[in-house]
Amino acid sequence: MALPEREGMDFDVVIVGAGPAGLAAAIRLKQLSAEKGEELSVVVVEKGGEVGAHILSGAVVDPIGLDTLLPEWRDDPDRPLKTAVERDEFLFLTKNSGVSLPNVFFPKLLSNHGNFVGSLSNTVKWLGAKAEGLGVEIYPGFPASEVLYDERGTVTGIATGDLGISRTGEPRDDFTRGMELRAKYTVFGEGARGSLTKTLIDKFGLNRSSDHQKYGLGVKELWQLSPDKFEPGLVQHTMGWPLPNKAGGGSWLYHFDDRLLSVGFVTHLNYENPTLSPFEEFQRFKTHPMIRDVFEGAKRIGYGARAIMEGGWQSVPKLVFPGGCLVGDSAGFVNVPRIKGSHNAILSGIQAADAIFDALVAGRQGDELTAYEEGWRDSPIGRDLKPVRNVKPLWSKYGTLVGIGLGGLDMWMNSIANASLFGTLGHGRPDHACLKPLAEVKPITYPKPDGKLTFDRLSSVYLSNTNHEEDQPPHLKVKDMGLQKTSEHDVYGGPSSRYCPAGVYEWVEDAAASDGVRFQINAQNCVHCKTCDIKDPNQNINWVTPEGPGGPNYTNL
Repeated sequence: MALPEREGMDFDVVIVGAGPAGLAAAIRLKQLSAEKGEELSVVVVEKGGEVGAHILSGAVVDPIGLDTLLPEWRDDPDRPLKTAVERDEFLFLTKNSGVSLPNVFFPKLLSNHGNFVGSLSNTVKWLGAKAEGLGVEIYPGFPASEVLYDERGTVTGIATGDLGISRTGEPRDDFTRGMELRAKYTVFGEGARGSLTKTLIDKFGLNRSSDHQKYGLGVKELWQLSPDKFEPGLVQHTMGWPLPNKAGGGSWLYHFDDRLLSVGFVTHLNYENPTLSPFEEFQRFKTHPMIRDVFEGAKRIGYGARAIMEGGWQSVPKLVFPGGCLVGDSAGFVNVPRIKGSHNAILSGIQAADAIFDALVAGRQGDELTAYEEGWRDSPIGRDLKPVRNVKPLWSKYGTLVGIGLGGLDMWMNSIANASLFGTLGHGRPDHACLKPLAEVKPITYPKPDGKLTFDRLSSVYLSNTNHEEDQPPHLKVKDMGLQKTSEHDVYGGPSSRYCPAGVYEWVEDAAASDGVRFQINAQNCVHCKTCDIKDPNQNINWVTPEGPGGPNYTNL
């Protein structure tokens, strides 16, 4: 059946993603237009059901971005970040013990003094209200599903997804055609591994001169603590157990607001053992003798997971192309040693907006925003990322003990002499190429959850308020189901059932199946972390946006 033509709307700027970067760009554009007396139409499309619904982070926030965008933000009684960091602690854990490392050992750039603890989801909600107050149009619940191009290949906007399509691909009675949102410039701030950003990087060869991207998976819980266990402004990070030396990652525990504890665990996705489960490693972490006491008398009230860009300085692709640009985590501006990216996301939105505004005032459209591309490395973003550029490669190559020691030494040299012992190191293999066949590893066995401190995935997904319309086309697309069986299952032992933090993938015994097993996809559980798109050893799973506002609905995360 032929689909009707889409209706369309024209704007000066279309922004994909109501995250810190996208909203900062929208706010900055409206600030500049008011300051210079120029009328600009700006629209933001967001796949979450509301602004902030799909936003998840630790989060300890460096305020440099907010200070630049909204200098008076601390005076706002409704500001979302009210808990300043009071105590900063770093622990190295062994199986049954651990040691607290003095802060004097760490370069100043790792200090959290002057930072704030809070919810990035709530921060984004607050930024969304600020943007709307300035006249920005925000359309939540409308995923951008397609990039629009003109006959020259210039990006001219995006199309939102069709609604009311059945699982078989046929329009239902409630079918509604998506909209074309056309623009002079389009800004992509989809976050890590954005579905449209992937296509832009491939089409324009944006990563031709950069290293491949690296990723981590962050799994997070929100707890309400007992009053005697709560220490406002306490920030703790750990490394070491439960991960083996060759598998990188670590944890965070942040105390903030009304006895809330943000606790989470990041596993670098270049791990080798296909039986490793980032979700289960997080559950094990909470049982450590130096950690578990904080949970006495506490209640778990939230859960979520998301991929994190970890490539840093050398993995940032070219940010501009005819008609648009990348910002925030789509660009890869996370500082891994600092475990922070929202400040750089906001700064990138500001820098992109400045370049777009200057172009529009000059009467340009559809060209490359070279000022943005040429400026970021000498900006506060570049000065944040460059000194830490070798920490991730050294960690990956030498393991936690030696790699972190060498990375720390390199950070000290950058801090003191603005020089590196190693130059700029490469990242080696992409994450999907790091898994070993099942026959070459010792399988990991995880303990059963107790339902009090440790939990299973399904009860966790329930806390994320995740939901998808059941009768819709699958948004997790397996390109070759035969390859999934012969390689992902037969060679690697089905790692998808372990790396997914939401129980989306299962290998189920099925006598009716030709090989006795069936690959089952529980798409309704998907929390949009996109780990499958990253870690599948054959790059055989493609994550695309689901219909409408499906996915998690995070609160205080």
